Amino acid sequence: MWKALNDFLVTVDNCVWGVPLIVLILCGGILLSLRMGFVQFRKLPLAFKYMFEKEDDGEGEVSSFQALCTALSATIGTGNIVGVATAVMAGGPGAIFWLIVAACFGMATKYAEGLLAVKYRTVDEEGHALGGPFYYIEKGMGKKFKPLAKLFAFFGVCVGLFGIGTFSQVNGISSAVVNFFDPKTQFAVTIPGIGTYSIAVIIASIVLTLCVALVLLGGLQRIAKVSEFVVPFMAVIYVACVVVLILCNITKVPYAFSVIINGAFNPRAVTGGAVGSIFIVMQKGIARGIFSNESGLGSAPIAAAAAKTKEPVRQGLVSMTGTFIDTIIICTMTGLSIVLTGAWQVKGLEGVQVTNYAFTHGLPIPARLASFLLMLCLVFFAFTTILGWDYYSERCLEYLVGKKEPILKAFRYLYILCVFAGPYMSVSAVWTIADIFNGLMAIPNMIAIYALNGEIVGETKDYFRKRVLGKLAPAND
Repeated sequence: MWKALNDFLVTVDNCVWGVPLIVLILCGGILLSLRMGFVQFRKLPLAFKYMFEKEDDGEGEVSSFQALCTALSATIGTGNIVGVATAVMAGGPGAIFWLIVAACFGMATKYAEGLLAVKYRTVDEEGHALGGPFYYIEKGMGKKFKPLAKLFAFFGVCVGLFGIGTFSQVNGISSAVVNFFDPKTQFAVTIPGIGTYSIAVIIASIVLTLCVALVLLGGLQRIAKVSEFVVPFMAVIYVACVVVLILCNITKVPYAFSVIINGAFNPRAVTGGAVGSIFIVMQKGIARGIFSNESGLGSAPIAAAAAKTKEPVRQGLVSMTGTFIDTIIICTMTGLSIVLTGAWQVKGLEGVQVTNYAFTHGLPIPARLASFLLMLCLVFFAFTTILGWDYYSERCLEYLVGKKEPILKAFRYLYILCVFAGPYMSVSAVWTIADIFNGLMAIPNMIAIYALNGEIVGETKDYFRKRVLGKLAPAND
């Protein structure tokens, strides 16, 4: 039964992530990059400056940095550790190249999403700032496009419940935990009708579910506070570990880059025929890149809309740093560590086991400690992603049904239930389901980005013209 389900999901995934969607997302980023003079590179230093500056007189609920951390909490997760590994194992080292290419243009898309989120957000009677693709589709494109906005919101709920938000994150956590505490599954328990699982998986799912429930019941403020502390702390630890790994294997770096570049354009030569199509390499790299940084997906604007700022362009700049940090820094470093240590060539490994092999064979510390550090990073990254995606999917649901507290509360409990069920899903099914809903969610959002690209370019030019002339308020400069 599971094989038939997996085969069906793979067929659907190949249809969703076919040439049309890849072209839609990549060309959107290319179009915006060209029309705005590659603002994602020219204004990146300014974007990092704005990231740490507070704009107290702006509308919103959280600072720009907290909004970014909330968005990063949803993006820095298993995609950076497990997702990159699965992309390399399925598409070869060349997938890393296409992942970076997609991220470079994805920064322009993320900039546009953050800009539109603030421009078209609304503030409800309780003072909550609400925004995201459903609002800029409805208000920017017009009321007649409201069905498209609702379609996005529906897919957003599905991504939260069955994709990035729950199954894939929890599955990644349980895989890391069992890989460290019970790699040979010596302490197993049989659950009737479901299967046999390590006791470590069961304990991890219970503890994780309780921790998630405690935070989610506190709303956006608690999610933002947890994310503001955990995300930077764990990102620094993970990056430090990979930097040490790279330095210890520095003589192999030129060869690793040559393998990645050759694999991007001639995968058969690098993988020995295991991967013979450039399209497969592109598909795996781009799909995993979007899964990780969510550029084009339309999720990050939901958090960006809550930022305390008056300037849409300012928040757009802050938002795009998320893609740079998530993919161009963290994902690239993960992929490089996998290639440097030859983990991608070890047969029989999947998911977190690939990155774990890289850590245990590449770091100059005991394998047990390296495995523990990876598990720790993965657990916290995935935990914050679960929190961020609950916020996203609740806002999507709120757009669909209105502010009906009983329905939203019931959804929260259903979300927590999905977190509990995540470890018992197969790895391949989990990632395929996540890919499918990612793709479906991106379609209505990218349609809006194309439709509103003129407004995005106009707002950008106007903002920087005012900045040069000194006509912006001091808080914005």
